[in-house]
Amino acid sequence: MIVIDPRSSTPIYEQIVIRIKELILKGVLEPGDKLPSVRELSGIITANPNTVSKAYAELERQKVIETIRGRGTFVVENYKPRIQEDRMEALKEDLKKVILEAKYMGLTKEELVDIMDIYYEEFNTHGEEGKN
Repeated sequence: MIVIDPRSSTPIYEQIVIRIKELILKGVLEPGDKLPSVRELSGIITANPNTVSKAYAELERQKVIETIRGRGTFVVENYKPRIQEDRMEALKEDLKKVILEAKYMGLTKEELVDIMDIYYEEFNTHGEEGKN
């Protein structure tokens, strides 16, 4: 379900956030699906429960998941990706780094766009078309 790279420079809690969002966008996790408990997921990925808890808290802050006391943690029923200004600035910075690295490697704009198209289509769920 969730694979974590302990050698990555990306903090483990961020990797968990990214992987859960990826599973939702790919349709592996559907609205209303129950997620493993913090303790269960920490055992599965061999991470500190506090790290998993931090990831879940961030996903709740972003309104991707919700915890219902006594029942568990679930993908929200009405999950809709949305633009958040602070996240948009972080995304722009990340894209700048990707473009810089691509140019350094000698990729053309068209080659980079082709790569982005492949991944963008991978995350379209249930035949939805992305915004252009």
